[in-house]
Amino acid sequence: MADPATRDETQLLIGGAWVAAGNGTYDIINPATEQVVGQAPNASVDDANNAASAAAEAFPAWSATPVEERLALLKKAAAAIRAKNDELVPLVIAETGATASVGSRMQVPISADRFDRYSRDIRHVQEKMLPPIATSATPLAPGGLVSALAYRQPVGVVAAIASYNFPLTNMAGKVAPALAMGNTVVIKPAPQDPLAVVALARVLDEVGFPPGVVNLISAQGPEPASALTTSPDIDMVSFTGSTSVGQRIAAAGAPTMKRLLMELGGKGAAVVFADADIKAAVTAIGSTWAFHSGQICTAPTRAVIHRSIFDQMVEGLSTFAGFLTVGDPTERKTVVGPLISGAQQKRVLDYIETGRKEGEVVVGGNRPEHLPTGYYVEPTLITGTNDITVAREEIFGPVVVAIPFDDDDEGVAIANDSEFGLYDYVFSADTSRAFRVAKQLRCGHVGINTAQRNMDAPFGGFKMSGIGRDGGDYGLEAYSELQSIIWAG
Repeated sequence: MADPATRDETQLLIGGAWVAAGNGTYDIINPATEQVVGQAPNASVDDANNAASAAAEAFPAWSATPVEERLALLKKAAAAIRAKNDELVPLVIAETGATASVGSRMQVPISADRFDRYSRDIRHVQEKMLPPIATSATPLAPGGLVSALAYRQPVGVVAAIASYNFPLTNMAGKVAPALAMGNTVVIKPAPQDPLAVVALARVLDEVGFPPGVVNLISAQGPEPASALTTSPDIDMVSFTGSTSVGQRIAAAGAPTMKRLLMELGGKGAAVVFADADIKAAVTAIGSTWAFHSGQICTAPTRAVIHRSIFDQMVEGLSTFAGFLTVGDPTERKTVVGPLISGAQQKRVLDYIETGRKEGEVVVGGNRPEHLPTGYYVEPTLITGTNDITVAREEIFGPVVVAIPFDDDDEGVAIANDSEFGLYDYVFSADTSRAFRVAKQLRCGHVGINTAQRNMDAPFGGFKMSGIGRDGGDYGLEAYSELQSIIWAG
């Protein structure tokens, strides 16, 4: 049997057939070893256009398929993903650099859970009766009671373009609700780690989704994905990734009025008041280092701390960072694994050097000396003001910036002084105050005294952090068009 941590994939799924990629294959690199994990199919622009055309052709029949049949296939997909857990987890760890803990708990199982979540009855989302309205006669129609139904139609063909940090989880969160609502999809994983997503497409094909309902392309370069954003066969783009790429997608899709769901960059502020539980705040902020090496858009990368406890928090964070084991992600004791690529490693280290000039590097700041191979960066804590570069720009690595404040208004002002607005946090023993402050924060999600998420809550960002919301029933709404059906009597 082949090593489950390696895989060669040469084919794309287009219109129900597995076909050779137009541009051959390319290497996928293990971020921890810098060795080749396997080969991935390298799609051409023609492949992308063919996939979009196949999805458009399959849409009428799939959208007309009884909802019970659609949801039953999602249920089968969840079971099939779980059955392949032992095969998929090592592969995900190898191509993403996720630690064994993150790979085994947050990548594959959560993907299956999302297919399960969207296999539930969706009629409460799809149809909503409105109260009848008594109307007077008009030149268009006689008066009387007029009733209405708000009905959600599928959008059409969805291009699902995912990020590299949680390739399976993120893609499942797009594909499952889109398919449940009756859309067809073209799946496009991130170029750095597409192999597990190719395996997901194989699962969906094997459990019986009709030809053309699920299509897959992967590519090393941006051209095939760009083709999807301009294709007249694509009705919606669901994208998770950087704000700069999101801006280009929005501009490219504007001429064809593509619907957009975009979860973009973040620069989360954790506002820590003087009465906060220090240990809880340190643990939550320290998750920036411990959870996938800071490669997560929801991370509390700005620690906005009341001046009276600033030194205590900095000391606590420094101690916390020192206890984190950096190393081989396959080892159970490892907490901080590598970044996704050499390019990302260099980018993060360059940001840290800027932080060293503009602020003070308190902890970390280098490549670990005991790890000459692999794209590692030490957990890093920088102190400074909210004006320094590392407090303004998304780094997407194990870097936290600590910023002091003196009163509630200043703490809120610092948190809101960002072009991003995805996920902030408030830590205070006074939950009434924390709740009041949470409602003043210009972001899509606020955690009060916790870094946990509620997966049924609407998720998305304010400002440059995105457009739209997914999660729970909001994910079903995101992949639908709202139609009003009116009748008299």
